[in-house]
Amino acid sequence: MDQPVRFDMGSELWLLLEKLATFTEGTEATGGVTRLLYTQPWKEAQAFLAETMTEAGLDVRFDKVGNLFGRLQGSNPDVPVILTGSHIDTVRNGGKLDGAYGIMGGIAALKYLKETHGTPIHTLEVVSFCEEEGSRFPIAYWGSGNVTGLFDPHSGQELLDVEGTSLQSAMEASGFGLRGQPDCKRGDLGAFVELHIEQGVILERMAKQIGIVEAIVGQRRYSVSLRGEANHAGTTPMNMRSDAMACAAEMIVRLELLAARAAALVATVGRIQAAPNIPNVIPGTVEFTLDIRHDNEGTLSWFCDYLFQEYEDIANRRGLGLAITPWLATTPVPMDRSLAEQIEQVCGKLSLSHRRMFSGAGHDAQLFSPICPTAMIFVPSKAGISHSPDEYSSPEQLSDGVSVLASLLYEMAYEEQAT
Repeated sequence: MDQPVRFDMGSELWLLLEKLATFTEGTEATGGVTRLLYTQPWKEAQAFLAETMTEAGLDVRFDKVGNLFGRLQGSNPDVPVILTGSHIDTVRNGGKLDGAYGIMGGIAALKYLKETHGTPIHTLEVVSFCEEEGSRFPIAYWGSGNVTGLFDPHSGQELLDVEGTSLQSAMEASGFGLRGQPDCKRGDLGAFVELHIEQGVILERMAKQIGIVEAIVGQRRYSVSLRGEANHAGTTPMNMRSDAMACAAEMIVRLELLAARAAALVATVGRIQAAPNIPNVIPGTVEFTLDIRHDNEGTLSWFCDYLFQEYEDIANRRGLGLAITPWLATTPVPMDRSLAEQIEQVCGKLSLSHRRMFSGAGHDAQLFSPICPTAMIFVPSKAGISHSPDEYSSPEQLSDGVSVLASLLYEMAYEEQAT
């Protein structure tokens, strides 16, 4: 490829993304997508992607946990595989692009390369990771975590969804986690590149067409449980209550105040559940989630320690039991500098404006960085909105991202210096 090509596949790509969005739990009134791990919509979406990969001329396979791979075999079996892709699951009532774009964009790039340039030197693969969001079970990155060896595919027996179903049983009911199925952990990867919408406002505000990720922030996720005493709302004096909801409210406000004082740190309570959840009964128990993120590991750890001491003080003062359970801890992860520079050069050749940036969201890419050169390519998100039915990037923006990905993969997999 003497000169990288900017091609317009936005309309075709958008139609495929629209089709993929139809695989959702029910019909969301807002037009959102809910596709949780090992549910029927999830199975239908993976089947649709397998068909799409086959139509693109790729060899298709699933691994033991349900990660889906489309393979474009290279001419040299002794050189490492170059992998691209993202995740198929969504948050509840999410958008059409988060994760899905990286998969569809990867398929489009490999299809273009196969049809235009034939067989690569390095084998190219596109993956649809089975899970990343942590929306159904209290674990995130289940797909990429099994590929990179972070998780054991048989370790999900104790992980329960809100209905009490274990990850292990849900996986087996979907036809995975069975003996004889291909192992998940890969030792043949030479690089991983993830194409993704930004999920933030920086590229749009700065009028840049492509974001080149330098690092992904670290995250901590926790479940906080408060145990007080359920009692009658009308007959229990205010000074004699053990109100778990009031305690949770104070903790949430305290979280917001502390996070606002810490530069570049963000903290969110995304889910809260109360019991007995009756209008005229004082809540006896409350559980809520914490999501805390920063690009510095020391700051992240210090903040969590300080916050939890504050929470202990609040719970003790109110006479409530407190339990804080961690279920995700990731450190800030740098992307590969050489690949970032290569993407920068590709953008220059394609006359696409670009900038280096951090990712405030977690991604599958962060699990690959310790084991192989890893890169992320961002395209702008309208108004920075994501994890919402209003999530949107234009067909032209989506096409620009695929052009960069295809050009990068060509340089990595087809040119002689790749070997």
